[in-house]
Amino acid sequence: MKFRAALTALALFPASTAFAQDCTAYTAEDPYDLTEAEIAAFYDCLKESMAEGYASQGDAVGNAYRDWTITQTAPGLAGVHGNRLLITYANEFAAEQYLQYAEDITMPVGSVLAKESITLSSKRQAARPGPLFIMTKLAEGEAPEADDWLYAGVQPNGKEMKIKQSFCHDCHVNYDYQDNLAYPLEEVRISQ
Repeated sequence: MKFRAALTALALFPASTAFAQDCTAYTAEDPYDLTEAEIAAFYDCLKESMAEGYASQGDAVGNAYRDWTITQTAPGLAGVHGNRLLITYANEFAAEQYLQYAEDITMPVGSVLAKESITLSSKRQAARPGPLFIMTKLAEGEAPEADDWLYAGVQPNGKEMKIKQSFCHDCHVNYDYQDNLAYPLEEVRISQ
């Protein structure tokens, strides 16, 4: 099984990338059954190559986010971004307010959140880098249809994602009582 998973990883990511590693295989039938140790191992295996990939095409957030405040002790499998492990970073404008995980807030203009993702494929039983999801708080009235948030993303190869703002906002609006923020799972939150 591990041999087949390693071959799958090699087929998905050429040997010239750091992603062709067999440390991404898992045997759980359901990603929600993964242990904390397995999740930590995936992140340890992929974290450097993810950061390099997101930065590889010169994206400003992709280049900077790892110097920001990390908001979690470990990646969490929340489900709202598909079968993905997520870990969120907050820039200097966002960190203090975001780490309160409060309701009835408005994030400061200039707040940027970058959410790394690791895609879990039940079919292939392997983890692989997913997109870097980005939210930027704009000035009041700049994007009223999205409550003044700009949604963006960077593919694992550093290329910009084509994102329809309403696709992201239609889910985030379910959290309008906390400025459209879907916080990390409580068990992995870092607090101030």
